[in-house]
Amino acid sequence: MDSLQVSSISVIPPVLGFFVLIGLSLLSILRGGRKATNILFAAICFMGALINADVALVNVIPDKDLAIKVDRFTYMVFVFSLPIYIQFVHYFLGISRRRWLEYVAYGFSAIFFVLTPTDLFIKGFARFDFGIIAQAGMAFHFFTVLVSFTVCYCLYTLFIGMKKTLDNQKKNRIKYILWGLGLSSFLISLNILPVSGFNVYPMGNLSFIPAIVLAFGVLKYDLLDMGAVIRRGTIYFLLTIVLTLFYVMIIAFFNALFIRTGQTHPLLLPFVLSLVMVILFNPIRKKVRIFIDRLFFRGKYDYQRLLKEVSAQMTTLLRIDEVTELLLKSVAATLQTDHVELMIFDEKSSRFQARKLEGSVVDNSLGEIGRQHPLVAYLEEVRKPLHMALVERSGLSDQEKGAIIDLVRAWKSSLVVPMYSKGKLIGILALGQKKSGELFVHEDMELLSTLANQSATALDNAKMYGELEKLNQDLERKVEERTADLRQALREKERTQQQLIQSESLAAIGQLVAGTAHELNNPLASAASLLQNSTETISDWPETFKEREDVIDDLTFSLKELKRAGDIVKSLLGLSRQTQTYVEPVNINVAIDDALRVLHNQFKTLPISIEKNYEEALPPVEGNFANLGQVFINIIKNALQSLGEGKGVIYLKTSYRRETDSVFFECRDTGEGIPAVHIKDIFKPFYTSKPVGKGTGLGLYISHEIIKRHGGDVSVSTEQGKGSVFVIELPCRRRE
Repeated sequence: MDSLQVSSISVIPPVLGFFVLIGLSLLSILRGGRKATNILFAAICFMGALINADVALVNVIPDKDLAIKVDRFTYMVFVFSLPIYIQFVHYFLGISRRRWLEYVAYGFSAIFFVLTPTDLFIKGFARFDFGIIAQAGMAFHFFTVLVSFTVCYCLYTLFIGMKKTLDNQKKNRIKYILWGLGLSSFLISLNILPVSGFNVYPMGNLSFIPAIVLAFGVLKYDLLDMGAVIRRGTIYFLLTIVLTLFYVMIIAFFNALFIRTGQTHPLLLPFVLSLVMVILFNPIRKKVRIFIDRLFFRGKYDYQRLLKEVSAQMTTLLRIDEVTELLLKSVAATLQTDHVELMIFDEKSSRFQARKLEGSVVDNSLGEIGRQHPLVAYLEEVRKPLHMALVERSGLSDQEKGAIIDLVRAWKSSLVVPMYSKGKLIGILALGQKKSGELFVHEDMELLSTLANQSATALDNAKMYGELEKLNQDLERKVEERTADLRQALREKERTQQQLIQSESLAAIGQLVAGTAHELNNPLASAASLLQNSTETISDWPETFKEREDVIDDLTFSLKELKRAGDIVKSLLGLSRQTQTYVEPVNINVAIDDALRVLHNQFKTLPISIEKNYEEALPPVEGNFANLGQVFINIIKNALQSLGEGKGVIYLKTSYRRETDSVFFECRDTGEGIPAVHIKDIFKPFYTSKPVGKGTGLGLYISHEIIKRHGGDVSVSTEQGKGSVFVIELPCRRRE
């Protein structure tokens, strides 16, 4: 009974050590890829797991012949831990000049490999107070000396490497390897004392404790670049397994004690214990989950709140300096780094220029790089935050590594975060070390990546806003310069229009107007001048003359009608002028905006709103810009007139249909609509439904003819009291 009790208790620590180390080994293999460092790390953890399993097995296997075979087989593998441990330390620290030491260690391991199946290495078992353990042979003592040398050499080399490095990222990586893997190896190596015959508890059974510390570092800080992203589900799943194993071991322990008391119902106490543990399992798990949340995910909710706040502010910022200032202040305040700098790609100089917290451009030639620099190429390849340790273990050439490391050191940075917009690198966020000396954890990387991407989008928007603002200022200046002579500019545009007359009636009208315009304009101008002078003269008559006001009204009406006749002649004269330029590319969106500028004075003081919905990637139309501009002026002007002086909305929309390779323009108003009896006549020349003196009846007709000249089509739909919709279809390539 005593031996059973001792065996049950003694196997608990090595079993825990086995599961922790085998878990680390599997994690390194599955997530670490084919990197030499990860493979060697997995091999070391696997050998440590084997030793722990061996200690447990020799205590529970009743057949001692089988137990000694298991023990010797374990050491046949474990003897190669010496060169593998040395090789891992060399690879981890980048030491390449001591390969000879690895070869020597492999030679000794090969010799011990041959000796392990014999009594020279393990000659039997010894029983101590703590349980059963192997008994050393002569060769094992030599192995003990080499193990001591290897452990001391590796620990010393790691310690010196940690002291020499100035990079906190690299220093913390070495620290966790030193205290986790180093201490585990040291404890396992102490197993040679009881194997050599000393009645000392095998400290290797406690190797799971520093192994847990190492597992914490690997998971939280990604020490070996395994990409081991911590997920709550994974952590809680592993937690459940560990707690379950722990409970099973407690049950086994109490079961052994129960049997030792000589009770006749050996299952009663384990049943009661199991029931108690089932009841307590969930509360205990909740407590541990809270602890793990604080340990692994500390500050995550603060990060989420920060992201929401920054995102809300980013949407309101329209200048590059404002976006830069917000990003740098947010990062510096949240992560508490000793240095933070932002490199933004400048299109003019084709270089990444540094900006600091105050937002000013830093004149630092060391900090400015072009797109040809190895760092830019590497960031575009990996597309994730980068630290120097990752660069050192990358597959880049020595020259490229040196260039990147020198640049990052010039920036005084330990972490570099890329900023992408539309798949292109537009900025680089460089951070110094944390003031607390802590490492950048996975949550930090996620926060920085998200902030960088949001800032990249905001920077793009700010650039576009700046360009748009500059363009708007230029356009406003040009409009101001042209306002005084706007009517003359429109008449000059009309003189460049292509032939609009396609029917015989319009051709006859055009020829008639072309031949008589001069003769008509002269008498019209003379009559208008005479009427104007007469009106001014009669205005000086005494007010006592009873017919004075009636005469003035008649003369004013006559002058208005003469002006209308002159406008008709001018419209027909412009229509009769012909040109052959129908091949220039026309941006429909721009032509519509120009039409709105021409008509702006007609609706700027009215309660009328213009709603625009343009398709941004609209292809150009092959045609005449001036002609199409006149069409949009006429269509929009009709919509304005249909609204009158009441409130209303005009909706302007452009779109592209790939099937017909055509561009569509839609003008919809909320006016009174067109009576059904007038729909069929609205495109006829000189037809108008407006009151006398309010229209010539040529606007829609001229627009219809221009659209036909462009190979397009125009249609109208209306509903009395709700408004009208004009739809114009224009082919991107003019159809004859």
